[in-house]
Amino acid sequence: MATCYRYRMSQSLAKILVHTVFSTKERRPFLQERTVREEMHRYLGGILSKLDCQPIIVGGVEDHVHLLCAFSRTCQASEMVKEVKRGSSLWIKTKRADVQEFSWQNGFGIFSIGFSQVPAVKRYIVGQEEHHKTITYQDEFRTLLKRYEIEYDERYVWD
Repeated sequence: MATCYRYRMSQSLAKILVHTVFSTKERRPFLQERTVREEMHRYLGGILSKLDCQPIIVGGVEDHVHLLCAFSRTCQASEMVKEVKRGSSLWIKTKRADVQEFSWQNGFGIFSIGFSQVPAVKRYIVGQEEHHKTITYQDEFRTLLKRYEIEYDERYVWD
């Protein structure tokens, strides 16, 4: 007779890695100044931490950001992005008088990645300045949508 072993799992565990991308409204270069951009990236990482979404790297250029993080087991994608955008918009407006019109685009892209992809995605985010010498944000975003086989309607992607 076979012996049956029962194991109890006392907690729910997860490590879901996501690469999130979104731009400023109308891709306005609000983050053109390097010090402002770097401070924004740190602030975005802080919001992710408060949401219990471990930031791995935050980067980008003057008109958009890339977030690579590990979701908490209770996090929902849309809620995470909503809180990151809301908190960072409020924060930057208190820091600088010249960005009172700052806002993020309404939409976003969020892509699941495997653990083995982390080094490549980190390199990609670190290389954003060089990358965007030859490609626009819109073309980059279209490429990501195609890579992840996401169907989209061009009329509703940009704002």
